[in-house]
Amino acid sequence: MKLKPLDDRVVIEVKEEMAEKNVGGIIIPDTAKEKPQIGEIIAIGTDEELKELVKVGDKILYAKYGGTEVDIEDKKLLIISRSDILAVIE
Repeated sequence: MKLKPLDDRVVIEVKEEMAEKNVGGIIIPDTAKEKPQIGEIIAIGTDEELKELVKVGDKILYAKYGGTEVDIEDKKLLIISRSDILAVIE
């Protein structure tokens, strides 16, 4: 299934990390860690101005609590609006 965002929204793939172990040997579960705020754009909406600012494949920094999470084909995707994009990582 493919997602095609509308208007000023983008679909990003969130980069998940495995459970980490700290120096003391304590395993930190995913639920206790902060959500990653970096993702890769996989689809851009219909807004022409937005298409000039970002492109598919760009890595971006997005707002911590922004967007709507969806799971499609075992991928964790996030649909966010233009206002939730904080920066493009170069």
